[in-house]
Amino acid sequence: MRLKKIVAAAGAAASVLSGVVLGGSGSAIADPGCPSLYVVAVPGTWETGYEKGVQPGMLTGVTRGLPAKVDYVTYAATAFPWEGNVYGASKKEATDNARNLVRAMASRCGATKIALVGYSQGADAAGDLASEIGSGLGPVSPDRLAGVGLISDPRRSIGDVQVGPPAPGAGAGGPRVGGFGFISDRVRTICAIGDLYCSTEETDFVTRFAGFLAQTSNPTPTSIWRYQLELGAIMTDLMSHGGLPALQSQLTEDANQQRAKQLEKFYGSGTHHLYGSYPVGGGQTAISWMHNWIAGMA
Repeated sequence: MRLKKIVAAAGAAASVLSGVVLGGSGSAIADPGCPSLYVVAVPGTWETGYEKGVQPGMLTGVTRGLPAKVDYVTYAATAFPWEGNVYGASKKEATDNARNLVRAMASRCGATKIALVGYSQGADAAGDLASEIGSGLGPVSPDRLAGVGLISDPRRSIGDVQVGPPAPGAGAGGPRVGGFGFISDRVRTICAIGDLYCSTEETDFVTRFAGFLAQTSNPTPTSIWRYQLELGAIMTDLMSHGGLPALQSQLTEDANQQRAKQLEKFYGSGTHHLYGSYPVGGGQTAISWMHNWIAGMA
């Protein structure tokens, strides 16, 4: 009887070993079709959509030729109510879709590393998902994330690691509560000087309130605590810079005219769309640097 048990145990061990060595159905090895690196890329506003389909846009140069499996996130990519989805709803859709892609790959390929990259509204969404993962609340553990590249992130924080000339201020949407947590050392952000989406002065309270309203244009009850903290941060800064009189001074007719001229100059400059030629040092542009950085993760 004892011999039979030993033989049975040896047979079971051999079966497991054959599954490992020969690539059987055991879970000890990865699916042979699994990439070493999986990149989820989120395009910016108006760069994709369900009618347009997949439109890489600004991120084309980042992902082309990467030694990795790349999937683009399709979402509404809108910003205004008359487009169908307000900004908050569009960004949530992008974040949800990106999360689903990450979860599916992580479930199928246990050894595959994951990278996120986004531009503009796509950087907003990719950054939110990265923040979830970094705080331990995401679809994968923080150690699965190889890196996060954000170009013109509307939620850029002054504490985020910038590549290239440091842009002043922070993103118009306000920084993420809690930042990137355990993955802060693996996040890189690029913001062109003069890009108002990712570079809003701390004392520009009109733009900061507008950014907050855009972020909360599709509120969810579970995020009320976060909205309160974000609004509280703006109010604290406002009070420390003169309070309501300071805000009122930014809402005068002259101030509104100056802001209109600033916006007209910004949109006319095309700064937000020139990352393909924006120099970040070492002879690289924002796009080529991000491509090379992500390629090094594979």
